[in-house]
Amino acid sequence: MFLTPIFNRFRAVLLILAVQACCAGSHLSTALAQAAPAAPGLDRAHIDQVLDGLRHGKSVGQVAVSPDGKRLAWTIQAPGGTEIRVAPLNDLGKSERVTAAARLDEHCREGQIVWAPDGKGLAFFSDCGKPEEQADLYLSILDGGALRRLTELKGYVEAPAFSPDGTKVAFLYVEGGTRPPGGLAAMKPPAGVIGEDGLEIQRVAVARVDAAAPAAPTMATPANLHVYEFDWRPDSKGLAYVAADPPGENNWWVAKLYAQALDGAPKAILAPAEVAGPLHGLQIAVPRWSPDGKLIAFIGGLMSDQGATGGDVWIVAAEGGMPRNLTPKRPSSPAWIEWDGDEHLYVNELDGGNTQLVRMRLQGDRTSERVATSFGLPLFSIPGSAGDGRMELSLSSTADRALWVFSANTFDHPTEIYSTKPGAAMTPGLEGVAQLSHLNDGLERGWGKSISLTWKSDNFRVQGWLMLPRDYDPAKKYPLLVMVHGGPASALIGHWGGGGLGAASFSALGYFVLQPNPRGGFGQGEEFTQANRKDFGYGDLRDILAGVDRVEAQYPIDPARVGVTGWSYGGFMTMFAVTQTHRFKAAVAGAGISDWQSYYGENSIDQWMTPYFGATVYDDPAVYAKSSAINFIKAVATPTLVVVGDRDGECPAPQSFEFWHALRAQHVPTQLVVYPNEGHGFVDPAHGRDVVERAAEWFARYMPAVH
Repeated sequence: MFLTPIFNRFRAVLLILAVQACCAGSHLSTALAQAAPAAPGLDRAHIDQVLDGLRHGKSVGQVAVSPDGKRLAWTIQAPGGTEIRVAPLNDLGKSERVTAAARLDEHCREGQIVWAPDGKGLAFFSDCGKPEEQADLYLSILDGGALRRLTELKGYVEAPAFSPDGTKVAFLYVEGGTRPPGGLAAMKPPAGVIGEDGLEIQRVAVARVDAAAPAAPTMATPANLHVYEFDWRPDSKGLAYVAADPPGENNWWVAKLYAQALDGAPKAILAPAEVAGPLHGLQIAVPRWSPDGKLIAFIGGLMSDQGATGGDVWIVAAEGGMPRNLTPKRPSSPAWIEWDGDEHLYVNELDGGNTQLVRMRLQGDRTSERVATSFGLPLFSIPGSAGDGRMELSLSSTADRALWVFSANTFDHPTEIYSTKPGAAMTPGLEGVAQLSHLNDGLERGWGKSISLTWKSDNFRVQGWLMLPRDYDPAKKYPLLVMVHGGPASALIGHWGGGGLGAASFSALGYFVLQPNPRGGFGQGEEFTQANRKDFGYGDLRDILAGVDRVEAQYPIDPARVGVTGWSYGGFMTMFAVTQTHRFKAAVAGAGISDWQSYYGENSIDQWMTPYFGATVYDDPAVYAKSSAINFIKAVATPTLVVVGDRDGECPAPQSFEFWHALRAQHVPTQLVVYPNEGHGFVDPAHGRDVVERAAEWFARYMPAVH
């Protein structure tokens, strides 16, 4: 099967449930058909009409500029799948389709594009040869060259990367994989020896470009290591990668950095659990080998989800040693890096609510503690999402880093492709970058205006987004809905889009929507990210309530109609909030966590918890009990809808059962909906739609928009 990588985890854990979303049986499908009674003045027909009006516009999956800067490739949705387009960089209107399909009117799933170093070829994965069954790696030699299939695969694939010499393509491969790696996908039903039988291990595989016929790739990394990310050594003879012992979905939080020659054995050059200092026990991601081969740069910090990257920029000698922090005390969250020669790094980061690209200079002896850093002005600062579709906030550039290309969108501007050059005068927002595409010209938003707000909470300045109701009239009173993002090490980034249980949907239905970025998330440096350690639900709830105060003081909010919702960690915050305050009149908890003590033994990713709680639940149960909503359940009076997937490995369904059962025993209005064959991220569009409709009905019943 073809794996569409779970990129942009910042948004994937935010509660955009139309596309994202242990104890259930065959009765579930019947239960889903029994919708909650419609609230007065709002029914599903009206909700559907509003949601359908928001689903418009074209989205870009990935963009890649050729190394010489002459052409651009991108992927876009097409009937029945995705397709790849290639055009001259200065005229995207002259695009042509690159495909492995037998006919141009045939569509399948194609993507994960990567240019050959000479800019003459484009490699990509396609399932056109085996529709909806298996993707293989293809190489298209442009300008009249032939298309060739390079591999014969069976399993999940992602993240292709050409070797610097252009002779090979490496990629992540789960041979024989039955599900996407990681904790988001639905877990396999438990059977056999748990944690030992049926493990699916992701490795780096290598295919030769000059293969005479499609062939099985060479496995470059050992069978006893699950690889998450990798980078080529500059001489094309080795790799750097982040890996851990299986099972892969659980052990990313204790992964090590390895270096390995293609014909050699792996060497662990950095183990965060074993180093002293601020990196001890934290997570690492985005390894990048310096062009001279002496250093490996990476992002290190407290991260709650693989793929949602944020922290500081670190370097370590390629042969190992003590890592060095290049960005201590930086008041932003670097998420992605790329070398520019041996003395500069480009850093794409979150700064408050903005995505910004900066160039960092390394001065002095790079291999010693005396290395110093300095930063130039941002190349861009966009109040939204900017990336090339490979990794979180990754960007595409020419070989000389003279041009950067990416797709971007905000709450107010739909997706388009943009570029920027070093040295240009920076103007904030999309006005400061060059627009290359016109995919969504004339498209108008179907929701209200968005505003970036900041407010004081304890010693922090907290940022959040407020979306006004569509057709806002300041003479009227409105309800306010608070949406808490997942993670907690994540952030709400401005993005275009309707549909899903997101701000746009409820703005269109007549609500103010506050999307706070409380402590524990990204955007304000590591101190801010680490500020909720051993304190889940307390400081971050104070941040959220201070944001509600800020909104109520400035806008016509009816305090009797304030609600809260969230997914994953946001689901936990929803459950916990209603035990701590009666300020919220209605709640919808998606894939939440009600009891951290029992959760520790139920989930498939328990390794993430120790860095946050400071110990295992067996060594310090009290710190887990302190933040468990179930221990304060008798204080709840807020009507709460609870939704979850029956095969969620990250936030297992028993956590939702426990919370719902306790509310029912307390005679608090509640309802539990369990969705069959769904994991932490929902894949069935009908289930995502059902969540939205039920949530809209729930809030309409207890805090209606019309007043």
